[in-house]
Amino acid sequence: MEVTMNDIKKLREMTGAGLADCKKALAESDDMDGAVAYLRKKGQAVAAKRSDREAAEGCVLVKAENGFGAIIALKCETDFVANNADFVALTKAILDAAVAAKCKTLDEVKALPMGEGTIADAVTARSGITGEKMELDGYQTIEAENIATYNHMNRNGLCTMLALNKKVEDETVGKNIAMQIASAAPVAIDESGVPQSVKDNELAVAIEKSKSEQVQKAVEAAIKKAGFNPAHFDSEDHMESNQTKGWITAEDVAKVKEIIATVSAEKAASLNEAMIMNIAKGRLNKFLKENCLLSQEYIWDKNLTVESYLKSIDKDLTVTDFKRFTLRAE
Repeated sequence: MEVTMNDIKKLREMTGAGLADCKKALAESDDMDGAVAYLRKKGQAVAAKRSDREAAEGCVLVKAENGFGAIIALKCETDFVANNADFVALTKAILDAAVAAKCKTLDEVKALPMGEGTIADAVTARSGITGEKMELDGYQTIEAENIATYNHMNRNGLCTMLALNKKVEDETVGKNIAMQIASAAPVAIDESGVPQSVKDNELAVAIEKSKSEQVQKAVEAAIKKAGFNPAHFDSEDHMESNQTKGWITAEDVAKVKEIIATVSAEKAASLNEAMIMNIAKGRLNKFLKENCLLSQEYIWDKNLTVESYLKSIDKDLTVTDFKRFTLRAE
């Protein structure tokens, strides 16, 4: 068929494919439907060709019905494709099928029938249309009677869901907690849900940070006592820069470096281990408070925790499970 710029733009809007791919598809086809089919047939080749590309954009959706909730992400390479109506519709169709079948794993989702093949085939075909690598990711589920869901700002980039232990007539309660999870990104419902490996790592980091701070305080005090400004010697780059500016001399640098080395070694050898552990445990407790859902500061009322907010609704109300998935690095 004769290819016009209007036809290219129309096919691009319909499929999300690149301009060059749209032009070639139209040139190789008899009509618009043929061009769409041509792009679909490219699916396997595109999937193989782009297997090493990063799919960092995409569409994340959440749904719950009949005691089963799921989050799924269909990832792609660009936000142009991610925002395409057909791409979003495909993600929704996949999620609908997954929830209806109550799939437990992503492999089960991929194997579900869709069109003339499976969901995996449909994703590959869509990759052929857009010319981008695509993959399903982030599949998470909850099975419970009372599930609340949230799609952050309806932008299809961050979704959450949670299960409450009992039914609440006011649906905003569940939504408020789902928004809390989106905003505050908890790692567990309460401390019992935080893996021991995470606690151990946080404590180890806190111990090292506490030791470093105590040593640094001693070093700064010694530098001040020697008549120097610690800010002028806080890094090699600053020392070099400050010498160039004439604020300090090479002799000053040599003297302060000697102070730093001597005091650091002496302080590190004489640290009060019990005090360090108490400081570190305080940091760990702060981490748990900020990262466990029920103990987090409630985003809608800073005078409440999530737990106290739920208790204000019903003394027995609590969260039994939650899931969160986002495309963005945090």
